[in-house]
Amino acid sequence: MDDELTAARYVERLTAMRSDEELVKIQRYFKTGEGDYGAGDVFLGVRMGDVFALSTELIDLPPDQIELLLESELHEVRAGGCSVMAKQAARKKTPEARRAELYELYLRRLDRINNWDLVDLAARDVIGAYVIDRPRNVLYELARSEDQWARRTAIYATHAFIKIGQLDDTFALAELLLDDPEDLMHKAVGGWLREAGKHDRPRLLAFLDEHAPAMPRTTLRYAIEHLDADQKRRYRAQA
Repeated sequence: MDDELTAARYVERLTAMRSDEELVKIQRYFKTGEGDYGAGDVFLGVRMGDVFALSTELIDLPPDQIELLLESELHEVRAGGCSVMAKQAARKKTPEARRAELYELYLRRLDRINNWDLVDLAARDVIGAYVIDRPRNVLYELARSEDQWARRTAIYATHAFIKIGQLDDTFALAELLLDDPEDLMHKAVGGWLREAGKHDRPRLLAFLDEHAPAMPRTTLRYAIEHLDADQKRRYRAQA
């Protein structure tokens, strides 16, 4: 194996980029206080832009080395693993067999993809893009999981479908997830309803006509963000 294409080398180079100033910023951004969703997460103190740049440089890391990154207690190292996965999966020259390996790795190590940004980095390209031409049952299984990051993966993966105008799964999963107890899920569901509505506004309005009275306020706020002022007032009045 190329000495550069190892998890150890990735971590070594990433560690060289850390700073105390960035550590303070990133801990504040990810809300690591007691009771916050990021409580207990350990950060190195590296800008995410630097994480992504290093992932681009080491895009050919093999799956076994990516898994070692996912096993790290350091958030930025796990983010690097997710970033490499996504970049590999999205690259045109990546063989289908490797895309399958990445898909299986993501699902097998969901226990380590355990914050909103990690899901958002990889779910679309590793999970959503892989099932575009395959059965999508896995998304509904994930949506019924007790793990909020599995549920976020389900809705976030549909961005791959929205990009090509396939909206059925976004609306179906949004309906399934409307009663989710987590605020971060409310944002994700509302955000993808909004994006789906860019492609089919009448369908979004029909969804809101049926569900707005029972939708969490955060979900509704995100979903109606691009509607006109009168429409926003009407749906807010129903909530």
